[in-house]
Amino acid sequence: MPRLASLSVVVLGVLLTIPGCTTIQQLAALQNVDFELDRLSNGLVAGVDLDRLRGGGSLGPTDLARLGAAATRGEVPLSFVLHVGAENPSDNAVAAQLVSLDWTLFLDGNETISGVYNDDRQIPPGQTVDLPISMELDLVQFFGRNVGDLAQLVGNLAGANSQRQTIRLEAQPSISTQFGPLRYPGTISIEFPVGS
Repeated sequence: MPRLASLSVVVLGVLLTIPGCTTIQQLAALQNVDFELDRLSNGLVAGVDLDRLRGGGSLGPTDLARLGAAATRGEVPLSFVLHVGAENPSDNAVAAQLVSLDWTLFLDGNETISGVYNDDRQIPPGQTVDLPISMELDLVQFFGRNVGDLAQLVGNLAGANSQRQTIRLEAQPSISTQFGPLRYPGTISIEFPVGS
């Protein structure tokens, strides 16, 4: 009988570690996922369409007037969708299960806004999944009211100026486990250069 009890304890111990093993596998799978900032879309700043500027346009007199009027009011709203690509390498044996992504946005090296992307996404091995993150901020709050500086920043973000601009996202993903969400240990820095 003692031998059967010992075997039962071993089997029970193995069964109890399986969920923990799955969690470790999911965390390891997420650790191998490559995150990159893919593109900006639906960009608007004080009513100026950034996609139009990206297509070879430049800030015209009407655009500058809109920026100037907005700066005078003390609010230059910028909204866009930042697309983060999450690629799970094909040699990763397990699908990564992302449940959220805490993020902080840096523009021109300045910390701006923070938020959480809450959309449960499974990232199968060998595939890239798009994580579209909607963002809104007031440029005056972070960069002041100088219309020339704001116009330069807007042109850089649209990729219409020769000066390069770096958009950086500091992110901390979380995975789903049977015990609830588990945060990735540490932050991931994802950079995206814009401009020529």
